[in-house]
Amino acid sequence: MRTLDADVIIVGAGPTGLMLAGELRLAGIRPVVLERRPQRQETPKASGLGGQVLELLNYRGMLEKVTAACTDPIPAPRFPFGGVHVDLTRLPDPPLHAIPLPQARLEQLLDERARELGADVRREHEVLAVEQDQDAVTAEVRGPDGTYQVSARYLVGCDGPRSRVRELAGIEFPGISYPEVNRLAMATLPDEVTMLDNGDLEVAGVGRIAAGFTRTDTGVFAFGMLSGGELSLFTNEDEYTEYDDNVPMTVDEFKASIRRVLGTDLPLGEPRRLSRFTFHARQAAQYRAGRVLVAGDAAHLFPATGIAINAGMMDAANLAWKLAGAVDGWAPDGLLDSYDVERRHAGERTLLHTQAQVALRRGLDPAAEALRSVFQEVLADEQPARRIGAMIAGADIRYPTVGEHPLAGTFAPNLDLLTDQGSTSVAELMRTARPVFLDLAGRAELSEIAQEYAVAVHTAKTDDRPADAVLIRPDGVVAWATATDDAGLRESLARWFGTTQLS
Repeated sequence: MRTLDADVIIVGAGPTGLMLAGELRLAGIRPVVLERRPQRQETPKASGLGGQVLELLNYRGMLEKVTAACTDPIPAPRFPFGGVHVDLTRLPDPPLHAIPLPQARLEQLLDERARELGADVRREHEVLAVEQDQDAVTAEVRGPDGTYQVSARYLVGCDGPRSRVRELAGIEFPGISYPEVNRLAMATLPDEVTMLDNGDLEVAGVGRIAAGFTRTDTGVFAFGMLSGGELSLFTNEDEYTEYDDNVPMTVDEFKASIRRVLGTDLPLGEPRRLSRFTFHARQAAQYRAGRVLVAGDAAHLFPATGIAINAGMMDAANLAWKLAGAVDGWAPDGLLDSYDVERRHAGERTLLHTQAQVALRRGLDPAAEALRSVFQEVLADEQPARRIGAMIAGADIRYPTVGEHPLAGTFAPNLDLLTDQGSTSVAELMRTARPVFLDLAGRAELSEIAQEYAVAVHTAKTDDRPADAVLIRPDGVVAWATATDDAGLRESLARWFGTTQLS
C-alpha cells in the first residue's frame, strides 16, 4: 500500500473544518487542513453561537473557554423566528441558549484547539483539483511555494457555499436562492435617539419607532437593545444585486438601506459591527461521493440566521469518529454511509423550519400579518415555545437507529453520575470522544455484553434515571437505551463499533 501524506484532507478552515480537525485528532487520525486564504477573515459574519453545539462543546470540555471569550454578557433566551420572537425567558430550562461570540473569535479558538491536538493547518493553500481511486484521494494544491500534491484516505469539503470540492466531486446543490438582502449593525445609542420604557425608540425629527419588526412596502426594519447599552439594528430588502460577502458593508450602505425601508434617515452612533448576508435553501444531493465528503455550508444552506454554524459543527462531530473507523479499519459495514443518512436527515429537518420562517416573514398583506399575530399568540404557551426552541437549537433531531426507547437517536442528556470513583457527569465521560456504556441500574448482564466491544463501560447511579442502561456514541448521540431487557444491545454495538478494539 502506498504511503499517504495524511489520513484525511480537510478543505476549509472555518468552524466546520476546524471542528472536524480537532475531533479527528481526538480519535487519533492525522488531518491536514487546507485553507486558500492567508489568514482568518475578520469581516463580521456570525455574531453568536447557539443550539445543540453548545452541549457538544461542553462534552468536549470547551464550553468554559468559549464562554470566557464572549464579547458581551450572555443575553436572555429570546430568539427571532420568521419575523416573530420566541421568548423562552419564562421557562426554567429553555431548550435553546446562545452566546455572543463573533465567528472570527470562534475560529481562533477552534484553530488553537486543532493545532494543540496536533492537526496540520495550512493557510494560503488552495485546492485546484481532486482525484480519487479505490484506495486514496489526491488533491492538487497551490501554496506559497508553488503547486504540490497531497494524498489521504479521504477528503472533506468544508469550503463553504461555493464549494470547489463539491463541484469537483460532481455533487449537485439543488434548492432556492431568495432575493433577500439582510443587513445588520451594532451601534451605540446616539443622543438624538431615546429608548422608551416600553422598548420603543423616540427619534428626534422622526418620531416613534415601535419595538420589534416594522414592515413597509419596501422591506423590514427591526431593532433591539443589547445588554451593553448598544442597539442591534436590522434591515431586510428584496434585491437582485450580487454581493461578495467578504467585502465589508459600510455605514453609508446601511444608512441607505434604513432610508429605503423606513422612508427616513435614522441617526446612528459608533458602529461596532456591520454585516450583510443573503438567504438560500439548498442541500447537497449527497454528502458523500466515494472518498470525498462535504460538510457545513458546502452541504447545506438555510434561509434563517443563527443556524449554520451549529449545523456545520454538528456535521463535523457526526463525521469524525466514522471517518476514524474507516481509516483505522474497525468500521462496520455502512458506518461511514450513515453520515450521509443522518446529517441529510438533520439538514432536511432544519430546512423544514427555516423555510417555514421564510413563509412567515416574507408576506406583507393582511393575511400574512394575521398569520404572524396568531403564531405569536401560540408561542405564548409553554409547549409550542419549547417545540420551536428545540427546532432552532437542533435538539429535536432524532436519527434513525436501533431500538424504540425515546432516548435512542437523540443527543445524550448530561446526567450527574455517582460512581465507585466519585461524582462525575456524562459530559466529563465524553471528553475524549470515545463511546460510553452506562449501566445505571446495576444490570451486570448488560455491562458484560458491552465489555465485549470497544466501549468504555461505567456503572453509576443518577437521580431520575431515564433508562436502565445507555450506549452513547462518540458524537454524544444515544445509540441504544433500555428500561427493560437487552433487546437490540448486541446489534447496536456491532452496528456502530464492530468487534475490533479502538486504540
